[in-house]
Amino acid sequence: QVQLVESGGGLVQPGGSLTLSCTASGSIASLPKMGWYRQAPGKERELVAFQHSDVTSLYADSAKDRFTISGDNAKNTVSLQINSLKPEDTAVYYCNAVARTFDFGYREVWGQGTLVTVSA
Repeated sequence: QVQLVESGGGLVQPGGSLTLSCTASGSIASLPKMGWYRQAPGKERELVAFQHSDVTSLYADSAKDRFTISGDNAKNTVSLQINSLKPEDTAVYYCNAVARTFDFGYREVWGQGTLVTVSA
């Protein structure tokens, strides 16, 4: 099994910055893809950004200006830095990964989510 654990969420004032982190553990041979999604209250889950193991990344149009994704293949981690936070960034942020496991081939895995609240 593969597990993802997120950290770094919390209450932030508008204009502030935050870095979310996600660590993968378990029966991992490699992590071809890791990234972040978010789900705001009353809305569907949406892609924020993901990064491939070759360090190429893709951002949602809404995330291109203020979000930065970075991964560390050696540590099985991915981070998401968010700058100039806005109230509309309030959401549960989920780590997502495609893992190649030793036992069961490729698996898509989700973390439990970390809440980011942007409010004065």
